[in-house]
Amino acid sequence: MYQLEEKTYLYLLLIIPVIWLIFAVFMAWRKRKQVAFSNLDLLQKLSPNQSVFKLILKTIMLSLALLFLIIGLVNPKMGTKMATVKRQGVDIVFAVDVSKSMLATDVAPDRMEKAKQLMSKIIDELGGDRVGIIAYAASAVPVLPITSDFAAAKMFLQGINTDLLSSQGTAIRQALNMAKGYYDDEEQANKILIILSDGEDHSEDVVSAAKEAAKEGIKIYTIGIGTEKGDRIPIKRNGRLMGYKQDKAGNTVITKRNAKVLKEIASVANGKYIDGNKTSYVVDYLKEILKNTDKSDFESKQYADYKDQFQWFLGLGLLFLLFDVFLLEKKTNWIKKLNLFR
Repeated sequence: MYQLEEKTYLYLLLIIPVIWLIFAVFMAWRKRKQVAFSNLDLLQKLSPNQSVFKLILKTIMLSLALLFLIIGLVNPKMGTKMATVKRQGVDIVFAVDVSKSMLATDVAPDRMEKAKQLMSKIIDELGGDRVGIIAYAASAVPVLPITSDFAAAKMFLQGINTDLLSSQGTAIRQALNMAKGYYDDEEQANKILIILSDGEDHSEDVVSAAKEAAKEGIKIYTIGIGTEKGDRIPIKRNGRLMGYKQDKAGNTVITKRNAKVLKEIASVANGKYIDGNKTSYVVDYLKEILKNTDKSDFESKQYADYKDQFQWFLGLGLLFLLFDVFLLEKKTNWIKKLNLFR
């Protein structure tokens, strides 16, 4: 396993193709000038030690030097072994609504992006906890199983959108049932489920499903996203706005946040309802909740003993740079005797 400490320096790699482009232009220009000055046979007699191969070789050496020096600046770190680490924390599962109503823009930039922003900020505040992610609309799908790898969690989080499920609608019950299978320790007392939704649920038994989850020790916190005033549901194709969703009568559909159902879910499952339109408030509130929640011991495997590896790449870069400096552009006599490049 490896880590890259300073990824920004990878952009410097663009210098290498620029160098080869300049070299190609220079060689073409030089050849035109030589042909204009004299014919190739005469040039060979006037400059018998001129070597195109050595020029190409020097450019290769310079490119390799830059490549390794840049990698050295990035500072790759290698995990030398997999270690089992004892940790204390809470198992937190996010269940995020991906129905089309989450595209409404009554909160900026839209409800879906607001939910992802909230999850990302909450993950940033976690310590020794573990996280899992579920996406749901008319059905539910697992996005990420319980893990202590927060970087992976944030990577998977970016892939969540309203096109993740083809069947539309909002069925929180499906997410609740799936979440119960996410917690791998039946004896664990601190199981937390965070539902992010506009609350537009069309099933009648969502509260009973929340009660069932509570019986298994799951605390449910609901985050309502959107406004009671509501907004239209945009229809987009390839990122372009094509119109707005309409009902069968041709009227534009207005989607409104239904805080009532979200409050009921949280109430029966020993949790709280949180207004999700203020990011800092949500993050601070949940941070305080998690701080005061009893932690459980669990084991997690992760790479340990990460060590800096930049010195190897800087050494190789300097070596190739020395080769480039001391490599002459003229033909080398002993290579010339081998007659490899006629």
